[in-house]
Amino acid sequence: MTNEALIARYETLLQQRPGDELALFSLGKALFDAGRFPEAETHLQAALRAKPDWMVVAMLLAKCALHRDDKPAARQLYEDALGFAIAQHHEGPEEEIRTALAHLAA
Repeated sequence: MTNEALIARYETLLQQRPGDELALFSLGKALFDAGRFPEAETHLQAALRAKPDWMVVAMLLAKCALHRDDKPAARQLYEDALGFAIAQHHEGPEEEIRTALAHLAA
């Protein structure tokens, strides 16, 4: 399925289930994958508001911030995601986040 088809599918789902955090995430991720970062960011921010400790969403928002060249925002989002990864025992993402933070510090 193409990115545009996924976006259309998740837009429909979100219309049927407004405010559903999984639908918000799914649409945000599809938009991110399509390179539509400002739109992705809007939906991902809403998903994070609905579920404030969602590590993957925080990581994607950090990447959106990097696309806007907002390194301070990206750093903060990665630091938040790192806290979530540690608390939730996600070792693989923890390593990825630490690498991203090291790149930002360089």
